[in-house]
Amino acid sequence: MKVSTSIQFDRASTTMSKLQNELATSQAKISSQKQVLNPSDAPSQTATILRINSLIDRQTSYGKTIDSLQGRLDNENTTLSSASDVLIRIKELAIQANNGTQGAATRQIIATEMTGLRDQLLSLANSTDTTGSYIFAGSQARTQPFKADSAGAVTYRGDQTRMKVEIGEQRTVPINRPGSSVFVRVVRSESDGSSSGVGFFQAVDDLIAAVKTPGANGISGMKRGLTEMDALHQGLIMAQADAGTDMQVLAQQGVILDDTKLNLRTVLSNVKDLDMAAALTQMQKQILSLEAAQSSFAKISQLTLFSYLR
Repeated sequence: MKVSTSIQFDRASTTMSKLQNELATSQAKISSQKQVLNPSDAPSQTATILRINSLIDRQTSYGKTIDSLQGRLDNENTTLSSASDVLIRIKELAIQANNGTQGAATRQIIATEMTGLRDQLLSLANSTDTTGSYIFAGSQARTQPFKADSAGAVTYRGDQTRMKVEIGEQRTVPINRPGSSVFVRVVRSESDGSSSGVGFFQAVDDLIAAVKTPGANGISGMKRGLTEMDALHQGLIMAQADAGTDMQVLAQQGVILDDTKLNLRTVLSNVKDLDMAAALTQMQKQILSLEAAQSSFAKISQLTLFSYLR
């Protein structure tokens, strides 16, 4: 009959069960390459992992916003560049028409080309982005900003609001641009010494009308119009500079977001990922401990009364 006590067997069984559980846990960690298998195992560490993942998701969301805005600003910058080129061509034609050698018929031909360019400017002022929203309508993105009435007079129907979106922690950029700050008004000095504000397209229309007008009145109107074209062009240049600044801000913020995500992922890896070398070493120790416990238990369980009497 074997000589053993329930205490010996209970202790041995408890020890082996504990070692087996620790070994199984180590094997599971190595398989998943994670330090924490269940949130309950390390609540504080799990909370840190969740917080870092949330920060990474936020940076990713900012990055998507930047990508969307860069596309819109590229479209806006292209439109402004085209409008600038068209306005320069209108001015060149006006200078050509203002030459004293031009006759009435030639001026009419020049005026016809200028009218076509003016219509092109109006089309550019009513440009839309990929979503169909008007670029230069302020916050009234679904309202055509520049509309001509039955007499051909163009009025601005957008507003002056500039909406902003977050592209980083406490960092915002505008997502729209009022048309009135792009296609600006000019101050016109009248012959009686008074002055008045004239809309962008009204100034262009008046210049075209002056090209068509013979005599001194036409020459005077073209001279005034050429001066006003410089002011209109300056408005477009300032808008281009503003858009270019926004594009630089987005590019710089994109770099900052990438660096931030890289740092966060490094911290996350330190908190979440398993040190495989250390884990494998620990597992080997646990295997040796379990084998030793099993061997000891096997020898103890085989002891008999005769073993003690020898």
